[in-house]
Amino acid sequence: MTHEIAVIPGDGIGQEVTPAAIEVLEALDIDFEFVEADAGDAVKAETGEALPEETYELAASADATLFGAAGETAADVILPLRDAVGSFVNIRPAKAYPGIDAVRPETDLVFLRENTEGVYSGHEDRLTNDVSTLTRVVTESASRELAEFACDYVDTDDHDGFTIVHKANVMRETDGLFRDTVAEVADEHGVETDEVLMDAFATHVCLDPEQFDVVVCPNLAGDVLSDLAAGLVGGLGLLPSANVGTERALFEPVHGTAPDIAGEGVANPAAAIISAAMLVEYLGYDEEADAINEAVEATLEEGPRTPDLGGDASTEDVTEAVIDRL
Repeated sequence: MTHEIAVIPGDGIGQEVTPAAIEVLEALDIDFEFVEADAGDAVKAETGEALPEETYELAASADATLFGAAGETAADVILPLRDAVGSFVNIRPAKAYPGIDAVRPETDLVFLRENTEGVYSGHEDRLTNDVSTLTRVVTESASRELAEFACDYVDTDDHDGFTIVHKANVMRETDGLFRDTVAEVADEHGVETDEVLMDAFATHVCLDPEQFDVVVCPNLAGDVLSDLAAGLVGGLGLLPSANVGTERALFEPVHGTAPDIAGEGVANPAAAIISAAMLVEYLGYDEEADAINEAVEATLEEGPRTPDLGGDASTEDVTEAVIDRL
């Protein structure tokens, strides 16, 4: 069976780490058809559109999409791409790897972030020169869909349950609806939950990350808190992510375009390669996904390493080492 994969490198180091991830995928005994498309700052400068219609349509029809990074046009690219694949949950693992100088080497948690609404719904207005507004949207249906996914996720991956992170003590109607709906669905499935206010979570996860496993949270909270967790494990260059819908999904490293090193060939491809492993697992190839993850972990532990991790290797050096270990 051939799997069509939309490949959107984007800007900056996306142009370097995305091809690295493709090299790893090509080393597997899986029939992929890679179709590349443009998006981001460079294509907007050339065409006036950050996300051309043909790129959107490709992501909407491909079996899965692998995305690199976008710069100033990030919101104009990634939000529509998530819409193209019908994504309702953003999966962000934050795991410390052996051999990496992590602030909290015991960290190993996964954020399941609502991916369609909250303050990212796009309802902003400038009423006067002095007043701007933002409307936060939270629905029972989207909260329930995320909760159903979370229950399946912890059951399939053999977790004990999950933590609901929210700010319902202040945002009583919106986060209150989110918290109550997620808790209700978990109760229906017999899944154990606990809950933590998002500001308290920010403190607790730094002091004792082992107390958390799977974290279910609204859109903005998931975005911010997963980046905070990145600081515990060695930086954004190690964090992958998946944007999952009912029929399609998009996979991307959490890091940005890194303009300070773009074009130098030293970008860390680990997050992009682990994102590719998540893509492989999504398509049903669990053993191959495990093999990629093991090869990346061994490379991170034993080297070679890129400069962000204290080494002097190039992107290609690390990619070749991962493929050799495969």
